[in-house]
Amino acid sequence: MAAVVWGSQRLAGRAARFFLLPGRTSRMLCTVTKEKSTGPNMEEDPSHHHSEQKSDSAAKLLTEEKTKLEDQLKEITDKYKRALADAENLRQRTQKLVEEAKLYGIQSFCKDLLEVADVLEKAMESVPKEELKDKNPHLKSLYEGLAMTEVQIQKVFGKHGLAKLNPLGAKFDPYEHEALFHVPVEGKEPGTIALVSKVGYKLHGRTLRPALVGVVKELS
Repeated sequence: MAAVVWGSQRLAGRAARFFLLPGRTSRMLCTVTKEKSTGPNMEEDPSHHHSEQKSDSAAKLLTEEKTKLEDQLKEITDKYKRALADAENLRQRTQKLVEEAKLYGIQSFCKDLLEVADVLEKAMESVPKEELKDKNPHLKSLYEGLAMTEVQIQKVFGKHGLAKLNPLGAKFDPYEHEALFHVPVEGKEPGTIALVSKVGYKLHGRTLRPALVGVVKELS
C-alpha cells in the first residue's frame, strides 16, 4: 500500500512539473498545430506539377486530334464533291450517247433508202418532158406516180431528220460537198458549185452523204 501511494505521488510530481513549463509546452503545441493546419507546401508539391503537365499534354493531344479530324473531313468532303461531279459528267455523257443513238441509230438504214431515192430521181430525169402529153397517157401516169413517190419519200426523210443537199450555186464546203472536178465558168465566182452530179443528205444536221459536185475555178 505504501508503494502505491509513493508511485502516485511521483506521477503527480511529474505532471506538476510539466504544467509548470508553459513556454516549452506552448511552443510544442504551436509547432504541432502549424504542421497539422498548413500541411505540405502545395507550391513545392511535385505531384501538382506533374498533374499540370499531364493536363497540358492532354490538351495538346486533343488539339492535334481535332486538327487531324478536320483535315480528314475536308479531304473526304473534297473527294465526295469530285465523285458527285464525275457521276454527273458520266450521267450527261451517257444521256448524250443515248440521244445520239436514238438520232443516228438509223443512219445505216437511211443510207440504204438513199439508193432508192436516187433511183427514183434518175428515173424521173430520164423521162423526156416533151413526151409527157395526153397522147402518152401511160408514160404521163408513170411519171406522175414516180413524182408522187419521190415527194412522199422526201416527206418520210424529213420526218426522221433526213434532209436533201442540192448545193447548186452555193459556196463549196468540204464538210458537206465532195469535189469531183474543177472547171472554169465565165460569170461564176470561183469556189462556187457549178454542177451537182449527185445530191447529198444530212441526218439531224450531220452530213450523212456529201453531195458530189463540180466546183468553179478561176479563169486562166
